[in-house]
Amino acid sequence: MTDVYKAKKAAPRGQAKAERIALYGAMRFSEYAAEWKAGQRDLGPASVRHLDSLLEHHMLPLLGSRRMSTFDHKVVEQFLRAMERGGAGLATQANAFDKLRAILLDAHRLGLYEDNPVTGVKPPQYDPKRAVIPSPEQLRQIRTVGDDRFRLIVDLMSGCGLRNGEAAAVNLRNIVADDVYRITEQVNQTTGRYARLKHRKPGDYRDVPLPTHVKHTIEQYANTYGTVDDYLLRHPLDPSRTFPHYYLNNQWQRIKRATEVDIPEGMVLYGFRHFFASNCLTHGIAITDVAEWMGHKNIDVTFKIYRHLMPGTISSAATILNHTLTA
Repeated sequence: MTDVYKAKKAAPRGQAKAERIALYGAMRFSEYAAEWKAGQRDLGPASVRHLDSLLEHHMLPLLGSRRMSTFDHKVVEQFLRAMERGGAGLATQANAFDKLRAILLDAHRLGLYEDNPVTGVKPPQYDPKRAVIPSPEQLRQIRTVGDDRFRLIVDLMSGCGLRNGEAAAVNLRNIVADDVYRITEQVNQTTGRYARLKHRKPGDYRDVPLPTHVKHTIEQYANTYGTVDDYLLRHPLDPSRTFPHYYLNNQWQRIKRATEVDIPEGMVLYGFRHFFASNCLTHGIAITDVAEWMGHKNIDVTFKIYRHLMPGTISSAATILNHTLTA
């Protein structure tokens, strides 16, 4: 045993790395991706479903049998070109590339590659369509044609920037100040249960501005219909269950079909949340704050979607800078 210990101690420091390279380098991509996925404990059910779809329909058919040690930038480029030839949309291409990059970065950290195989590869240029946003007058009209549940959700989305599922979990306890609402959970569309926030760990929260009219809407609804454990919205037929996402979607479709109010062409339910971002940015609120309030994973998402709403321009910047320099 002493001899074994001395031999191990005297072995090159790179032996452990060499063993890792031998083990993981021989793995098929499908095996490595499965191990990597098992370590992604921060993913919610919807994110896991999305990852599974990308793996099943795009990544594994093209890369599943490839040995991990054989990846380089040319292989990644070939993968992207194959997706283009297959007619995959730019959003799908961008998402698949993002997941492949994360997996290969993990392998790079283990020492499988001297250089990251994704370095130098130009990612798919996905540019999301401009958000369709109602005007203040259109918003005032739209919020009056639905029932009180619909009005409550619209006010939470347009006034506080909540997602649909977050609005469905509205709770009186989350009014932590007269002008602050704390988002602590959402109704998960897959499980129909209360769950942690998107891109957040269990127990994390977001504090967002609470306009006076939204606070009044919350309090008025609670006074009129009561609450269950301080939750305002529950299943219309079974108060022991969470508020179903399809109830809101169905009502929105009925409102659009009725054509009683002016709804912008192409607007979806998320347009109410877009209104919140638009209202903030056009009034000069920092995009970093808006990104935090909306719960975006990183500011790039906010910037791509709402850059055109920001009031700054080269001309106005030049005027301001010139004024300061000549003062």
